[in-house]
Amino acid sequence: MTPAINQVRKAGVDHRVHEYQHDPSSESYGTEAAEKLGLSPEQVFKTLVVSLDGKTLAVGIVPVAGKLNLKQIAKAAGAKKAAMADPAEVERVTGYVMGGVSPLGQKKRLATFIDASAQQYSTMHVSAGRRGLEIELAPDDLCRLTSARFAAIAG
Repeated sequence: MTPAINQVRKAGVDHRVHEYQHDPSSESYGTEAAEKLGLSPEQVFKTLVVSLDGKTLAVGIVPVAGKLNLKQIAKAAGAKKAAMADPAEVERVTGYVMGGVSPLGQKKRLATFIDASAQQYSTMHVSAGRRGLEIELAPDDLCRLTSARFAAIAG
């Protein structure tokens, strides 16, 4: 099990784990997950880590069908600007490899923002902490487990 799955189980949150055969040549991990699991790309979310004002890291969770709006996440976080974080730093701080970064069970808890579009679904899918592994849970449960806030951060 991954730290993400362990966190959800320990919290007693209703969830489902979905596994698929990851193709290393896939260009988009999130799109691959949606396609291989037969899910709507609007209901599968990617976990992206940003650097706020070059000082702190934060997590943005947006649908794989869209993109993270850096201005919007900066605004939601009360920062002046946001930029994508260095991949090596992301792996070090979260404990996950790129393409398998989960918003759950990270080594260091980061400020987390979930795109408001997630609230229209009874469940959403995020990485379970490994390429080829997704976890399905209610948006409100993900919000509570990560101490996140919902905000319009997708572009």
